[in-house]
Amino acid sequence: MAAYFSIILVLVTLGSGLIWAVDAMLWAPKRRERLAVAQATEATITEEVADKITQEPVVVETARSIFPVITFVLILRSFLYEPFQIPSGSMMPTLLVGDFILVEKFTYGLKDPVWRNQLVDMDDPKRGDVVVFKFPEDTRIDYIKRVIGLPGDKVIYRNKQLYIQEACKAPTNCPKPKLIQRSAVNEGEFKQRGVSLLRFEEQLGDVTHDILVNPRRPDPIGYYHRAPGLKAGEFVVPEGQYFVMGDNRDNSTDSRFWGFVPEENLVGKATAIWISFEFGNQPSDFLPTWLPTNVRFSRVGGII
Repeated sequence: MAAYFSIILVLVTLGSGLIWAVDAMLWAPKRRERLAVAQATEATITEEVADKITQEPVVVETARSIFPVITFVLILRSFLYEPFQIPSGSMMPTLLVGDFILVEKFTYGLKDPVWRNQLVDMDDPKRGDVVVFKFPEDTRIDYIKRVIGLPGDKVIYRNKQLYIQEACKAPTNCPKPKLIQRSAVNEGEFKQRGVSLLRFEEQLGDVTHDILVNPRRPDPIGYYHRAPGLKAGEFVVPEGQYFVMGDNRDNSTDSRFWGFVPEENLVGKATAIWISFEFGNQPSDFLPTWLPTNVRFSRVGGII
């Protein structure tokens, strides 16, 4: 949906800009010429008549009015910041359903808004970044997850514990897989189908964040993405790709199941929550389910 909107935005910008340019170069001079002829052949011309002679067609007036606004929106959305709505609970407790966030588009480089070709290279994603990306299996869909593994890393997720062996090109003395430390925060703040979830604080590189674990749900190892020569739950990140996971570890479809995120699929880095709504209406209620029932002001402005 976001891709279609970008295409429409580009087409409207080009169309309105073209109409405005053609008017400035061709049609406007002809209107001024007609006014000059009228002034030369008639004794007096009222202001009303002059305005009528030089009046812009409706399509030109509309294009001239919307072109600067549409251009500003296109530049802002394509190269600076784009709003994004959290549709699921896969990133709880960091992000909740109904959070609206800002995605910084220029962090990992500038791409053209239609074909998404890289225009300018910037930083690479860092471990712990929350990123929005095009789902590798259907690039029409945007996903949001946290970067866990960088190119060359070996990621191990076993018994709900995360281990990372950082990339090493040396033939010997490479670091062993390191257990990612976490500490208990609480239990029962969040529930899933009646089960109290365990909340932990996890240290991932320079980033400290919270995760949720369902103690009653076994690891679905049989469904994990598996490469030849590796055990279930082990993943080696290819060059130019990233391993991502949701903070709600037992309620997230992520790299464990479908593989890695190519660098070219990255949309941007999630930076802040600009508004947060609760949607409490049920399908059986009179009011539609998409209508917010509450604003979570305490989450507004939160840095991700």
